Amino acid sequence: MQKPKIIAEIGCNHKGEMEIAHEMIKTAATFCNADVVKFQKRSNRELLTEEEFNAPHPNPYNSYGATYGEHREFLEFTLEQHRQLKSWCDEYGLEYSCSVWDVTSAKEITSLKPSLIKVPSACNLNQELLAYICDYFEGEIHLSFGMTNRDEEEKIVSFFESKGRSNDLVIYSCTSGYPVPFEDICLLELTRLRSTFGSRVKAIGFSGHHLGIAIDAAAVALGAEWVERHYTLDRTWKGTDHAASLEPDGLRKLCRDCRAVYKALKYKEEDILDIEKPQLAKLKRNQIRWNDDK
Repeated sequence: MQKPKIIAEIGCNHKGEMEIAHEMIKTAATFCNADVVKFQKRSNRELLTEEEFNAPHPNPYNSYGATYGEHREFLEFTLEQHRQLKSWCDEYGLEYSCSVWDVTSAKEITSLKPSLIKVPSACNLNQELLAYICDYFEGEIHLSFGMTNRDEEEKIVSFFESKGRSNDLVIYSCTSGYPVPFEDICLLELTRLRSTFGSRVKAIGFSGHHLGIAIDAAAVALGAEWVERHYTLDRTWKGTDHAASLEPDGLRKLCRDCRAVYKALKYKEEDILDIEKPQLAKLKRNQIRWNDDK
């Protein structure tokens, strides 16, 4: 397997403020040592009906507007702002990426030519969206399998195969909850996805919405080559994703631990390693040797 890459998903945790987004990019790069930061792009008028747009936010405390639509619009960055975000990522040596929720957003983000685009679980059956990305985006296509049954998984992978893009496809084991209790993470789904699709897609990833960082290192041990976690500067901030996100020190430790597990996932290259030889000479010199005749 390849060395795992860690995606710090900023999503909408920037609270609609470019200054906070800039600080999150800088922190993810210089303190956390993440590989990628990921934002979101939505065309809210395309995604929401008029009734949904004008409805109140289901949790008014977390809302940034008088209606759900106003809340979503407040958190939305323009294409030019995303261009600036990508420039900041380049400055700090991070990969910029974005989840796209609709065709309009896919068109806009494709124009920035990021190295990868993400299709969230909520949109993975939007055939028009998938077709546009396959036809017009040249980079890696990442897609989560939250809220998706096995027949749908097969249809999605087969669709990418029919488009000749399965070699660019990274699929993620994911449970769509905020936060997800440990018993619902179902880490062994990584083993199933590798067995079922490992030879048909580019890589298998893990997108987590749980608490803590122990699970992510275990995901790497089970073959996840991408690990994606929500990331915030302050878990107490207003918004629905902050409570299930990692603060900078948590993300830093996650990056450290996942890479440590990756380094450890190997067989011994020889029976007795060089690091063992001084101890062998010191500690086993008086041992009674095994006698095959007895």
